[in-house]
Amino acid sequence: MKAILLLFDSLNRHCLAPYGCDWTHTPNFQRLAERTVQFDRCYAGSLPCMPARRELHAGRYNFLHRSWGPVEPFDDSMPEMLKRHGVYTHLISDHQHYWEDGGATYHTRYSSWECVRGQEGDPWKARVADPDIPPHLGQAGRQDEVNRQYFISADAQPLGQVFSLAREFLDHNHDADNWLLHIEPFDPHEPFFTQPEYQRLYSDDYDGPRFDWPPYDHVTEPLGAAAHCRNQYGALLSMCDDYLGRLLDYMDAHDMWRDTALIVATDHGFLLGEHGWWAKNRPPFYEELSHTPLFIWDPRAGCAGERRQALVQTIDLAPTLLGLFGVAPAPDMQGHDLLETVRTDKPVREAALFGMFGAHICVTDGRYVYMRADRPCTPLYDYTLLPLHQRAMYAPEELQQLELAEPFSFTKGCRVLKIAMPKDFYPCMSVAAEENRDLLFDLQNDPGQQHPLDDPAVEQRMISLMCALMQANDAPAEQYRRVGLPQP
Repeated sequence: MKAILLLFDSLNRHCLAPYGCDWTHTPNFQRLAERTVQFDRCYAGSLPCMPARRELHAGRYNFLHRSWGPVEPFDDSMPEMLKRHGVYTHLISDHQHYWEDGGATYHTRYSSWECVRGQEGDPWKARVADPDIPPHLGQAGRQDEVNRQYFISADAQPLGQVFSLAREFLDHNHDADNWLLHIEPFDPHEPFFTQPEYQRLYSDDYDGPRFDWPPYDHVTEPLGAAAHCRNQYGALLSMCDDYLGRLLDYMDAHDMWRDTALIVATDHGFLLGEHGWWAKNRPPFYEELSHTPLFIWDPRAGCAGERRQALVQTIDLAPTLLGLFGVAPAPDMQGHDLLETVRTDKPVREAALFGMFGAHICVTDGRYVYMRADRPCTPLYDYTLLPLHQRAMYAPEELQQLELAEPFSFTKGCRVLKIAMPKDFYPCMSVAAEENRDLLFDLQNDPGQQHPLDDPAVEQRMISLMCALMQANDAPAEQYRRVGLPQP
């Protein structure tokens, strides 16, 4: 068996042709849907980037115990498990968070890895003098401005380089057996920088300041500017679609569908003005953020051009990839091998939990989504053995009052550090009081989540599902108090 995992970042389900979008140019995603099984009810678990990667490795929820951070010493890492069972694993990525403090233990779990530099604020090229940043809306970064000067063509951009290295791996190894190739481009994550040939697909009459990096905030820009920014996302998405097509071409040319699995997924979506917001990391975690695309080709099942309605999540990817190579999932993994779901749409769960550390805790049964908001004046703790923030170690001041917590069910008997966290540890997560409330939506009758539902019976059923999943995840006691629920 061979397998390719293609993981995009911030890939919007509602912007893809196979999910019904008619304003973006994504013919190769449509082609992908014809060669795979397409999942209609796939949800993220822990948002955003590295919390989702920990779920990809460990096959269990992250967000109830820890914020952004590395793979822990007690985690069962999927690529490392494969490596120990004789499967060669290779990571190719331009996702710069892998090379920062808070992500530094992920890539080293693979047999080998290649990093492509230059995305977003990656401290790549050195310029002592400040660059000229043109007038802009939204965000702009000094380092991003330096990096952009080197992206003179699509193939020179990190996205193009990632796929070039993937082709190099396949040229050397497509005839070999027993390998996993993990291709992880950062795009279409913001900033939405791309080349003119893709921008021309989304012509508009906007002539204002540069706007390809929206703020993590309310939409306040003029309608023309907001539409232009959405078009910039579309242009970058079409570039992703182009390179996806080249991978599909390679698999066609080398008859790889016969013995090579392909999984195409993402970590979360992105708000492009829906609900009056830009970006992510802002509760509530609406469908545009939490409901994600997923495509799976499994040569053992042989199913293609079909859709599945079973409720699946990011935590299912690790057991599924292990299962492709005959490796049993670790006992602490909460996800499921999706082989039978690919074959017959066999359900694997009644409900799915998702959210972000310190923010709303959410649950869905596929029809209803219920979100419990953070209550003021309740505690929040980070549980870890590797106290690392996104781009820095914990400061000594943050660690002076830490405690040792008793082991959780998944920490292999290890006590862990219990570190008090301020509620404003992630400033862009703050919301106004009127938005920090419990919400219930009926997706069948209100797919756009415009009309919160008042149905005490449904709410109580969703609370029961949420508490059961939190208990199964060995959630800390304060997480129940934080969202106003009784601890089972």
